[in-house]
Amino acid sequence: MTAQVSAQVGAFTGTGATLRLMLRRDRWRLPAWVLGLSLLMAYFCTALGTVLDEESLQGMAQLALSPVTALVGGPGFGFDAITVPRFLAGLYGTYLMLGTALMSMLTISRHTRAEEQHGRAELVLAAPVGHHAQPTAALILTVAMNILTAFLMTGVVLASPIEPTPEVMPTVLFTASIAAVGIAFAGVSTATAQLSPYSRTCTAIAGMVLAVSFIIRGLGDMSRVQNGGLAWLSWLSPIGWAQQAAPYTLNRWWPLALPLILALLTAFLGFQLRSRRDLGAGVLSDRTGKERAPSWLGSPPAVAWRLQRGTVIGWSVGVVIAGLVFGAFTQTIADTADDMPAEILAVMGGSTALTEGYLGFMGIYFAVMLSVYGILSVQSLRAEETGHRTEPVLATAVGRVGWVLSWVGVTAAGALWLSVLSGVAEASGAVLVTGDGALFWPTVLGHGVQFAPVWLLIGVATVLYGLVPRLLGLVWLVFIAGSVLSMFGRMLQLSQTWLNLSPFEHVGQHPATDVGWTGVLLLAGTAILLAVFGACAFRRRDLTA
Repeated sequence: MTAQVSAQVGAFTGTGATLRLMLRRDRWRLPAWVLGLSLLMAYFCTALGTVLDEESLQGMAQLALSPVTALVGGPGFGFDAITVPRFLAGLYGTYLMLGTALMSMLTISRHTRAEEQHGRAELVLAAPVGHHAQPTAALILTVAMNILTAFLMTGVVLASPIEPTPEVMPTVLFTASIAAVGIAFAGVSTATAQLSPYSRTCTAIAGMVLAVSFIIRGLGDMSRVQNGGLAWLSWLSPIGWAQQAAPYTLNRWWPLALPLILALLTAFLGFQLRSRRDLGAGVLSDRTGKERAPSWLGSPPAVAWRLQRGTVIGWSVGVVIAGLVFGAFTQTIADTADDMPAEILAVMGGSTALTEGYLGFMGIYFAVMLSVYGILSVQSLRAEETGHRTEPVLATAVGRVGWVLSWVGVTAAGALWLSVLSGVAEASGAVLVTGDGALFWPTVLGHGVQFAPVWLLIGVATVLYGLVPRLLGLVWLVFIAGSVLSMFGRMLQLSQTWLNLSPFEHVGQHPATDVGWTGVLLLAGTAILLAVFGACAFRRRDLTA
């Protein structure tokens, strides 16, 4: 029936009606994303406009000489004649770009692959709706969200207390570069949504593209400030393309054509792949399962591990590569010790030993990245439920509490494993370039104990899943707030009271500082209690509630 109806209509018929349906479904999500990112911009502008006087601003000019700043922020265009707008665009713009990219990835997945996975796309296509109506409407919605976000951010920057008052066109360029990254990943997500029958896998692939883009951009920018030979790596990243616009400095519009071209090419690829597969199927077909399951799959933790195994393996490969590469820059960081500004030393735990300070800071850096793994894993538990795969599991002798705790337990074990693995990889890279074997075990320990804040965010996500799963996305607000406070709070000269609100602040930055064992135990204990509470709450609500 679906094939007969589809044959009688054009490929894009019903796009408008489908778009209106998506707007109705996202009447809360859309403003939450757009206003949330705009408020984050407002926070950055207000904080910088308040704390950066002329003296401290000149001190920030030295940040351009720091490979660490290049890694976490960008190439630092215009830092040689620094102004607050240049500092805002050069350091904080990167994280707003990550925000729009994440918004685009989740929106495209929600309205394309997730609809097929849950069977709703077939109902839509049973009406006079074209085969490409859904992805087209999803793209229009996502592009509109990015444009609206850029528009609101422009107003926020121009109305902020920043001095000197930002010029209009450079500000428009700045916010357009943020939106351009989001639009690029809307196209990327349209292509990856065709690869697997499961939205979880498709989103994970798009997330890996984003992570690789961020890492190679960071490596290229670190090499650039050191006059190295790898600066060209930044030109392989959509994030790097957007940063090359250099608002408030070079004011170049042409680099923004690159992420837009990427969006068009990947969206076109997505449409072509969609035309060549069956509804509900993926380009990468599932392997046929064995006739009999192995004996070790007879328990809830084993089933949870089997479902999460691919994700953990993928993250393990990424963590090893990133750890080795970042560790290889340890000697470069040590060589810049004399030129390192006080603001960077503060970020590194106040350590004047730059080698230990850098390795300690990277422990927090990896903890922030691994928090994304933990949150996405809990969201996958929700996807299992809405995809009607949890109900057959619970129809056996498996209890609700046991199932949730098994899933979250595997996720927590994965976070611990990845934390230790990141330490081993980075320590190996550091030892190879410095020849100092004494760095190995302290670095492994410093990274390993960073599992605690990751666990806490997993616990928060579990509580939201158990109580009100529709609000599970709120955990991203906790994650963003904690990440911003930990990564940039000291640069913004925030008091320790504010910094303590971040879960990443209570473990320490070993080997630069001592391990905060009290914080580790409190965070881990709180996370366990939250997970148990969330599992018990799940027992008291209906499935797919």
